[in-house]
Amino acid sequence: MAHERNPQSREMADESMVRGLAAQAQAIWPQERELLLQLPLPAAPDVLDLGCGTGEFAGRFAELFPRARVLGVELHEPHVRLASERHAPLGARVTFRVGDAFQLDCPDDAFDLSACRHVLQAVPHAELVLAEMKRVTRPGGWLHLLVEDYGMLHFHPTERDIDAFFRAGAITYGERTGTDMRIGRRTVSELRKLGLADLRVDYLTIDTLRVPPAVLASIFTAWRDGYSTSLAEHTELSPEEIRASFEDILHCLDNADGYAVWHVPVVRGRVTEP
Repeated sequence: MAHERNPQSREMADESMVRGLAAQAQAIWPQERELLLQLPLPAAPDVLDLGCGTGEFAGRFAELFPRARVLGVELHEPHVRLASERHAPLGARVTFRVGDAFQLDCPDDAFDLSACRHVLQAVPHAELVLAEMKRVTRPGGWLHLLVEDYGMLHFHPTERDIDAFFRAGAITYGERTGTDMRIGRRTVSELRKLGLADLRVDYLTIDTLRVPPAVLASIFTAWRDGYSTSLAEHTELSPEEIRASFEDILHCLDNADGYAVWHVPVVRGRVTEP
């Protein structure tokens, strides 16, 4: 049953989420890692991975920064168990635990980097999560936010208007569940309200020229499998329309002459002295 602060709890628990998180990390990490290497972090940073899912980011970050200590926090307990099992070879440097993004069981000023990826579009009142992230980040430390925006996906050629599908589907679904599926475009404003400095925005270009189309197809197949029922429940789209739109996306990805792109905003800001 959905919680008022986790309206997508059913989708988070679906097996498709594990598939989707893995495919998204495979597609995104090569570009994201370059942004992380640009940050002025200490040699042995303390890192929070908030909403860590199955630990795709936490494990990769720990391998990229061999002296980093990473804590992954996730509300869905089965994901925490899976993350712990998968990343046990990294030892005590990488740990995972169940926790609430709105009320972290962490002291003030605990981390040099607080990351949150693929989460803020799924929770109501995301500004409260951002404020909590700022609280647990040391002055001089950074927030690193991979924030989705469902107005930033494009496909050609398609038989249907896929822009209209995401407006009527994902964006409407967000409005009716109290979430913002276009939060990527307003995250800078939220960080500015919190007083963060050195704001930076980069767009990861996840497209069929940079990422194997089969990997992109895995992402959208997982979205189809995990979200079609909820889209039908919360929007005016029929199950047949939803499935046909996802199949249109997959046909585009399978088309040698097709092109698809998912622009993913990465927003970062530095925490200043109080």
